[in-house]
Amino acid sequence: MGMPFHPSHKSVGYTYVLHKKHRDKELSGLTRTSASGVLITTEHSGTHIDAICHQALDHKLFGGVKVDTAVETPFGFSTLGAEAVQPLVARCVLLDIVRSRGDHLEKFHSITVEELKECCQNQKIYPTKGDIVLVRTGFGRFWSDATKYLEAAGVSLEGAKWLSSFGIVATGADNMSFDVDDGNIDPAMKITLPCHALLLVEKGIYIIENLNLEELAADRVWESVIICSPLKLVGATGSPVRPIALTGIPVPSF
Repeated sequence: MGMPFHPSHKSVGYTYVLHKKHRDKELSGLTRTSASGVLITTEHSGTHIDAICHQALDHKLFGGVKVDTAVETPFGFSTLGAEAVQPLVARCVLLDIVRSRGDHLEKFHSITVEELKECCQNQKIYPTKGDIVLVRTGFGRFWSDATKYLEAAGVSLEGAKWLSSFGIVATGADNMSFDVDDGNIDPAMKITLPCHALLLVEKGIYIIENLNLEELAADRVWESVIICSPLKLVGATGSPVRPIALTGIPVPSF
């Protein structure tokens, strides 16, 4: 409650209601009680992964699937929903753009291909097919300040194209949208959030948002094994996740 939310999801927010309480039952000797609650939230809250059905171009999903009443129902999507996202277990490459540049990134800074390449050179690591690439903008430090956090730097469209060229399965960042979310129209695609359209609709690459990358960056862990398992929310456009990076072990070839 009180966490930053993307404006398009904020009307839902996050609420937890404890609807059944231990104190609802009177004690009489040794009495077992239980408590349980109800979550009211969006799938795109906190750290989460975007399902492929989350975005469309000209009412078409990845693979040319037409968004019609058979695909998009009042109870979710009949295809490409969150339940179709398999648990991700893969080599993870962390690109620490902040450390590579040697300073902080300005608000709404667009991370270029050149900056991504320079970071790879500085860290002596490059993505390979099947990897998950995480990009540190440094704005994860402002998670408790929604105004600053929502002004985060993001990856440019050309940067996303370059990352996708390696055949990665997913990417993500310590910001709300992976994209630069300044509301401007991309001149090439004529839309906002062009990385979302490129990655989810054109490439079928998952996006993980609101990551906490500070500890990995502090320890300079540029390579790890990541385990990221979404909930099987049938027909949902995304799912909360709790990614775990396994460090200090030989990274197998996936």
